[in-house]
Formats: sequence, C-alpha cells, structure tokens
Amino acid sequence: MQQLALPVPGAAHPLAVRRYLPPDGAPPRASVVIGAAFGVPQGFYARFAQWLAEQGWAVSTFDYRGQGASLHGPMRAVCADLHDWARDYDAVIAHAAEALPGRPLLLVGHSLGAQLPGLLQEKHRVAGLLAVAAGSGYWRQNAPRLRRLMPFFWHVLVPASVRLCGYFPGRRLRAVGDLPREVALQWRRWCLHPRYSVGAEGPAAERSYAEVRFPVHAWSMVDDEMMTLAGTEALLALYANAPRAIERIAPQDVGARRIGHFGFFREGFADTLWPRAAQQLAQFAEAQASAASPA
Repeated sequence: MQQLALPVPGAAHPLAVRRYLPPDGAPPRASVVIGAAFGVPQGFYARFAQWLAEQGWAVSTFDYRGQGASLHGPMRAVCADLHDWARDYDAVIAHAAEALPGRPLLLVGHSLGAQLPGLLQEKHRVAGLLAVAAGSGYWRQNAPRLRRLMPFFWHVLVPASVRLCGYFPGRRLRAVGDLPREVALQWRRWCLHPRYSVGAEGPAAERSYAEVRFPVHAWSMVDDEMMTLAGTEALLALYANAPRAIERIAPQDVGARRIGHFGFFREGFADTLWPRAAQQLAQFAEAQASAASPA
C-alpha cells in the first residue's frame, strides 16, 4: 500500500490518498477509486481495497478535505463544501487514470460516494459506478426509524451545533462524523429538498447529472438502516441519461444475519459479496473494452 499526498487545485492542503496495487508487480487489469460515505475515513475501506488489489485491480482510496488524514488543523477552520469534495474526487480519479493509462477506470461509491459522481468534471474518465447502500438522502425517503428523527436533526441539531461549534460535531453527537461547516449546511439543504442535490443546487447540477453516460449499478440492501429502495430509485433517476440498474440484496441471500448500511465493506463478506462486486466491476471494464474495439 502506497500513501500519497495529492495536491488539489484550489485546496490549501493536499489530500491523503492510499493506493493498493496487485502483488508481485503484476500489471493491473483496471483502476478502481472508492468514494467514501459522509464522515467515514478511508481506513474503513482498507480491507476491501486490499482484497481488490489481490484480485488484480489498482485501487485508490482517499479522505475528502477536512476528513481523516486530510484534516489539517481544527475542523472549524476547514473551508470546504460538497462541490469541493467533488473536486477532491476528480483529483483522485485523474491521478488514478494517469497512473494506469489506457485501462478502464471504475468507481465504487458508498452512500455519498455514489451521489457526488453526478457533479464530477472527470466524468469522461469513468467506465462505471457500483453504488453501494446509496440513495438520494431526502429525509422523507430515509428508513422509517431514521425518518422520525430527521425533523429535529435538520431543523434544530445541525444548525444549532454548527452555530455553536463552527462545524458539525458529529463524533460527540454520535451522528455521522465531524463535518466542515459548509459541508454540513449544504448537505442539510440537499436532504430537505425532494430532488436532493439537483433540487437544492438548481439547473447546473441537473445538467451535470444528465451528462453522465457511464453505467450505474446500485446495490440496495434490504436491511439498510439509512437508505430505502425509494431513496435509491430517486438517486438513480438523477442520472437521467445513464444506463442504470438496481439490485436488491438481503442478508439471507449471502447467509448473513445483517448487512445494513456499512456491512458490505466488512471482511465477513470477502467470500460472498466482494466477489460479486469484482464481477460487476469486470463487466463494466469489459463493456468499455468492447465499445472501444473496432467493429
């Protein structure tokens, strides 16, 4: 595993990036960039990334600015919003593509990591997105238990705590994780709008999602405590011109008691769900190779 400090145009500090390569210097079959969920450090994805590398993929993980190892100084001093996080994603995609030219580049997006690709500038480099436990985030489409808490969370807890602390202190509140001020407030606007990011950001965002042409395959977990099937359907609808599909996965399908919002990336699924993910990534890569081949 290589650790990199990746400069990002306009950012005050470099991003912390980890790159996992196949063993014994074997040539990678393609690149994979893993986009993290809100408040989740890249270390959470390390086991899955290492496993993918052992299957022959070159894998990059990263922390958005102000998160994990990309946090420099106090959280209240971080100047970043979700558009900045999309630029971070762009920078990692560009770096991964340039490190492995001529090979497909694929995304595995966990929750937010499958929402931001609609706002990327590097869309042309992407051959496919596997969206894991991802949905629109609109609060009325949250899972029932979570939905009951959302009016207080968005109208009281988030604005009050951000005003008091200068950032969202999610770790202390045991809700998501610590988030920069503008990220938290922008996410609030998204989650309060029925059309999520596109509704909150307006026509430019809608056009950006509509420009996506790479296929999006979503895994909706039946027991996801945060995202519902309706939320996943709403997110994929934003990718209006992309080939898209949703696959429902229940714990009993893979002999497990629980998967939930975070379970897929845990090592307990290395023999069940992880090979299925690698198969989906291989399908994306093969489809791009076929499209690029002369008739």
